[in-house]
Amino acid sequence: MSTQDFLVEIGTEELPPKALKTLSNAFSSGIESALKEAGLSYDKATSFASPRRLALRLNGLQTQQSDKTIEKKGPAKKAAFDAEGNPSRALLGFTGSLGITPEQLEETETPKGTWLIYRSTESGQETRTLLNNIVAQALAKLPIPKRMRWGAQKVEFVRPLQWVLMIFGDEVVEGSILDIPNGNTTRGHRFHSEGLIEITDANDYESLLLDKGKVIADYDVRKEKIRNGVIKAAENIGGIAVIDENLLDEVCALNEWPVPLVGNFDERFLEVPTEALISSMKEHQKYFHALDKDGAMLPNFITLCNIESTDPQQVIQGNERVIRPRLADAAFFFETDKKSSLEKRREQLKKIVFQKQLGTVYEKTERVSKLAANISQAIGGDADHAARAGHLAKSDLVTEMVLEFTDLQGTMGYYYALHDGEAEEVAVALNEQYKPKFAGDSLPSKACGQALSLAEKIDSLVGLFGISQPPTGTKDPFALRRAALGVLRIIVEKQLPLDLGVMISWACEQYDETLFTNANVKQDLLTYLLERFRAWYDDQNISAEIFLSVSARRPTRPVDFDQRVKAVNAFTKLEQASALSAANKRVSNILAKQNADLSDKSVNADLLSEASEIALSKQLNDLSSKVTPLFDQGNYQEALSELASLQQPVDQFFTDVMVMVDDEAVKTNRLVLLSQLRDMFLRVADISLLSK
Repeated sequence: MSTQDFLVEIGTEELPPKALKTLSNAFSSGIESALKEAGLSYDKATSFASPRRLALRLNGLQTQQSDKTIEKKGPAKKAAFDAEGNPSRALLGFTGSLGITPEQLEETETPKGTWLIYRSTESGQETRTLLNNIVAQALAKLPIPKRMRWGAQKVEFVRPLQWVLMIFGDEVVEGSILDIPNGNTTRGHRFHSEGLIEITDANDYESLLLDKGKVIADYDVRKEKIRNGVIKAAENIGGIAVIDENLLDEVCALNEWPVPLVGNFDERFLEVPTEALISSMKEHQKYFHALDKDGAMLPNFITLCNIESTDPQQVIQGNERVIRPRLADAAFFFETDKKSSLEKRREQLKKIVFQKQLGTVYEKTERVSKLAANISQAIGGDADHAARAGHLAKSDLVTEMVLEFTDLQGTMGYYYALHDGEAEEVAVALNEQYKPKFAGDSLPSKACGQALSLAEKIDSLVGLFGISQPPTGTKDPFALRRAALGVLRIIVEKQLPLDLGVMISWACEQYDETLFTNANVKQDLLTYLLERFRAWYDDQNISAEIFLSVSARRPTRPVDFDQRVKAVNAFTKLEQASALSAANKRVSNILAKQNADLSDKSVNADLLSEASEIALSKQLNDLSSKVTPLFDQGNYQEALSELASLQQPVDQFFTDVMVMVDDEAVKTNRLVLLSQLRDMFLRVADISLLSK
């Protein structure tokens, strides 16, 4: 099968920078999926993305689909002909629908008899004739929240289209995309390009754009160039660049020919909290900052210019003029905010609605304060400090600084709390209350912050579940999934002796439960929280069966849950695990069929007659004294390791002993023995669920 290289580039006005990478990935995967569905293979795919283009190159793309053999099943042979051997109505109906004669059919043997089938060969289409439609469909499926029109056009896209480049081999693919005819030319940088750039070979694309167009088309190459440029610029001023990956992606999506430049600002602004300066520079101006060797912020910024200016100093001065009033505003807000304490600002929270059914933010702080105190006491922290932190937790929401820079909520609470003379532990807790904000984020460092963060999240979860507004498949406006995972992470990773059921009850006590429409809020939320562990362990390559085996026992202390999962995971790697899991499944099935309450019964040694049941009973008794203390200590892994020695006597028992004998007393005694065996494993997990 012959192959050729394919290149498509969609040229636009400047694309949304925060969406560029997503759009590029979706565009490439859409085309690749469609080609796979069409049965067309290729050797290599390379995607390109810049502010004004989405592009994809496929090397070694098949020039034609392979021929396909089509089979259509007709009637059974016995139903296809009458007694005289003439075609039946069923047969004629089948052949008529295909436009063929009965003589063109073949016979095929099946387990149900002989059937008539029609085989034909469908010639594969030329790839060239399919490409335009494949590209158009990929563009139509892009994740664009709101499409726009331009000019007198009726077509819609994320931004106005300017050109389309689409070549297969050295020829343009016939057709158009969104009313723009396909061509073989691209456009380079708005100011540095030499003009239209003709592409006759897909493999020359990025080099021609680089040399003639002053565009670095490869997103990842451009991103690394920016990273290295920022690092070098910081080194030139004796600093260390701080590179936020999200900002780096955004800057990469804003520049086709990135040139790093260093600017300065007045050192007096360094009296403002560093986070506020960074927020101002990063969010509004897309600047990077640098630190000195001691970790202090330098009075400089690093910006990326999308042009190689003949007078870079003029560009720098322009950026300095822009950032100066921003920093001046931050300084003004900071000084103004300090004139009123966090305590005094609490009154303003009565005007801010948390959720219309659950009341105001002020009411939320009242609940969180009491809940944080309970949690702090449970983990050995200072309950008074936790209560105070909960009391002040949301006061910074009404400060000028946070109203301007919303990402500083909590952070400014920390600075204002210190200014007000609050205990440092309280101030730190205000800063840590939203942690973890994302996967892999750091956790609250001290007991007060841990208690406040947990209280904040549990309060929201209880409230929203209470009014029957849990997260749905696509909607989670209060970020409850993130909150749930945050609760589990804090408790497990900080090894906190907390019970989810108890915390949920504490939180419910802070609400007027007449507000709740969900009578099962406690159980529903507990189930939801425990279910979050499934994805947690999936990320650790721990199987769903292991999670389910522990979940079946419904342990409500996250640390305990985690210890059990890790113990079962280690157990599954023992050679005895498979046999014991299967044995437990067998035991579970036997006991389930009897539907008898054996919990208050014990094994009668006088009724044990078979050597293997005597041996099993003895080993169970011997192991019980060993593993019970291990269970009580939460040392589940060692306990299961000890129980692994039961494999041989259990296997021998099932080989030698008939459980369901006619003698009712003997049968019950053997069922009790099996029940004791199962109960010993159930102290950790239901390992029968490990058996497939």
